[in-house]
Amino acid sequence: MSPPELVLASASATRARLLAAAGLKPTIEPADIDEAPIKAACKADGNDAGACAVKLAEAKAQRVAGRMPGALVLGADQILVCDGQWFDKPLDRAAARAQLVALRGKRHVLATAAVLVKNGAVIWHALEQPTLTMRRFSDEFLDAYLATAGDAVLMSVGAYQLEGVGIQLMAAVEGDHFAILGLPLLPLLDFLRDSGLLRP
Repeated sequence: MSPPELVLASASATRARLLAAAGLKPTIEPADIDEAPIKAACKADGNDAGACAVKLAEAKAQRVAGRMPGALVLGADQILVCDGQWFDKPLDRAAARAQLVALRGKRHVLATAAVLVKNGAVIWHALEQPTLTMRRFSDEFLDAYLATAGDAVLMSVGAYQLEGVGIQLMAAVEGDHFAILGLPLLPLLDFLRDSGLLRP
């Protein structure tokens, strides 16, 4: 049985790599939506970060599904929450440094959502909320970390990549590893098997 024809509505190289490693062959079609008004509306409506991550993932999937009739489109999103504050991807290294200082020594949640859309209908969604605790690293370590990681810190909402040197920022990690990387992969594979799209 060949892998299902799946479209990933994301430019995330990590999500594409996770799907490919699991034996799927997604077509990459970034959604390019403006997330700010959706997040603002979610906050105004009293939605928590998890609910907002689901809405963002759906918006991305719907955007791509609208131009690809019949395609099975996967949208995903991740929001980092610490002390009630929502964090976005840092715009530059200075912002990444400030963000890591804010997270240092604290526990945070990664609200990680995925939604599958086909012909405008949501046919599946999942939300995982792993928690991570950053250790109380020194300023010297932080500067060395930023120099080593380079612009990769701008590619994730937490300014770290757990599969690389970013693991040295952590004191504790709880929850699904794939969700931390940006995709609730195991629930997705379960759905694809239950739907007959993957061999059970």
